Amino acid sequence: MEPVFSIALRKDLPEIVRIYNETIASRQSTADLEPVSVADREEWFAGHNAAHRPLWLIKLGNQIVGWISLTDFYGRVAYHKTAEISIYIDEAYRGHHLGVKALTFVEQQVETLGIETILAYIFGHNQASQALFKKFGYERWGHLPQVAEMDGVKRDLDILGKHF
Repeated sequence: MEPVFSIALRKDLPEIVRIYNETIASRQSTADLEPVSVADREEWFAGHNAAHRPLWLIKLGNQIVGWISLTDFYGRVAYHKTAEISIYIDEAYRGHHLGVKALTFVEQQVETLGIETILAYIFGHNQASQALFKKFGYERWGHLPQVAEMDGVKRDLDILGKHF
């Protein structure tokens, strides 16, 4: 079954938050150390719009199995053609190449969205995400050594980027 990508609606936020919260314990994908609430993510959700900074659902059939977010980079007007990407997949569906399909989909949308550069912030120890983005031609544009601390362990953050 091929995934379907659709714009997230407010009613989808609880499922988006559930998938996000699944990743926290692994310390691989987010610097949040405790689960977030739907209320915590309201402002973030409101910052998305279908025309320029979409939040897409990844669905298999009627089930939401992941999501993709494009958000503003740095919040200054000069960066309006640059977006930060986040991809989160339900743990039951990881390893099924949904990340590949998600990035393929996003790259097909960049011209319509007016995006010329995408940045991905990925922990240095998140080898799966590093490999996924590098497979698509993203390069390491920045390395921030030991900027995060999770459970007493210092972690590096890499900035991967690609021009379109």
